[in-house]
Amino acid sequence: MIDPILDVRGLTKSFGGLVASKNISLDLRPGEIHALIGPNGAGKSTLIKQIAGGLRPDEGSVFFDGQDVSPLSTASRARLGMGRTFQISSVAMEYTVLQNTVLGALGHRGNTFRFFNRVMKDTELLATAENALEQVGLQEFRTFRTSDLSHGQRRQLEVAVALTLEPKAFLMDEPMAGLGAEGSHRLIGFLDALRQKAPILLIEHDMDAVFTLADRISVLVYGEIIASGSVDEIRANPDVRSAYLGEESVE
Repeated sequence: MIDPILDVRGLTKSFGGLVASKNISLDLRPGEIHALIGPNGAGKSTLIKQIAGGLRPDEGSVFFDGQDVSPLSTASRARLGMGRTFQISSVAMEYTVLQNTVLGALGHRGNTFRFFNRVMKDTELLATAENALEQVGLQEFRTFRTSDLSHGQRRQLEVAVALTLEPKAFLMDEPMAGLGAEGSHRLIGFLDALRQKAPILLIEHDMDAVFTLADRISVLVYGEIIASGSVDEIRANPDVRSAYLGEESVE
């Protein structure tokens, strides 16, 4: 069996008397999309924060590319190749598409910037940013202010910023949120191709997208994974049908 790029082992997190994550284990393998689904309040975003390093679990470990990254910060995990996109767009709306991407490349160096104009003349950073924009199909929009992009294009820009980190895996939190049918269709095609660059752990409520994209699905309910398997296995699982999917949505 191929070694996973991401291996989550026994993550547990409580907030007072509320158990948000209960002994969660899952992995992400090269070339795949592993979808994490569940109702609102199931603990999906809390789990992603623990994997990315923004929230320390009470118990358990996160291994990334064979290394125990549990003690590492979010920035350190990102520099190792853990790329993340957010439920709410995290790009700077007042900057251009190119400026946002250059800042991502700068972050990969571990630098902060004091003089933005000087940063934008750095040929190495510019080349990295241009390459990332070309990969996501946004190069012709490089001079556009980010606020002028469509919602779907901003999602693509987030991926471009993540690509400057030379990611070995993506963590994506509801990339379809706010997209219409046409935008979702385009993004599904984009993500389907993106898995060849780096596997994706995908949180998503759009079940059409999940069933189209996912190689494996894990179902999180009340902080606990109740099932994990292929699309067909999840569709047919009676516990999943009653707890989350519902009879009508899987017919």
